[in-house]
Amino acid sequence: MNTRFIILLLVVAVAGWASCKNNDNVFPKTATVGLNIINASNDTLNLFINGTRQTNFSLTSGGQSFYLPVAAGLQNYQFKKNGGVDILFSVPLNLKADSINNSLYITDETTASSFSKFDFLDTTGINTTPKAKIRFVNASSDAGSLNVTVGSKVSFSSIAFKQIGAFTIIDTGLMAMKVKVAGSDIVKVDTSMTLAAGHMYTLFSKGSLTGKGTAKLSVALARNF
Repeated sequence: MNTRFIILLLVVAVAGWASCKNNDNVFPKTATVGLNIINASNDTLNLFINGTRQTNFSLTSGGQSFYLPVAAGLQNYQFKKNGGVDILFSVPLNLKADSINNSLYITDETTASSFSKFDFLDTTGINTTPKAKIRFVNASSDAGSLNVTVGSKVSFSSIAFKQIGAFTIIDTGLMAMKVKVAGSDIVKVDTSMTLAAGHMYTLFSKGSLTGKGTAKLSVALARNF
């Protein structure tokens, strides 16, 4: 048999063996967690990671992304104004693989004012009864501590900037929502929103005490479950 032909067969055999061995390798999977981005700023924003846009929709002021699947571990979440070219600001987050659901609150369009929180979504008390759950988050950097009432039975007292109140069971339907600065009897926000049974909500402040028009202090509602 031709020596060159034998050598060629040996090369092909070795290459095939190496290929099979590589195919037997088990590659680790990247853990995925949920990230709900809540836009408490006054602008419409787009989310990027490493220069690549992550959604086909924009985050309107007072809006949310719901829980986007993102890689666990350290990531740099970048934000641009809708229609803008330059990165407005970035938020580095190191999300734990077992955190499952997390929320990122965008405030004042700065890294320092943005903050995140692991969300433990306990549906006890709302999955078998016509009830909902609600919490309050102070995402207004200049408002100081806030007192909030939702309906006639639920209240949150002295919630400071970046502080997150506990989920509380509440009746459903149209609910009056009022916000006061702690220590004052003047109602700064007076509005109503509808809560549906079986859901969990985050009521959050946005805007500024000194803001005008759409930039003034207000509240918005995000759904967690």
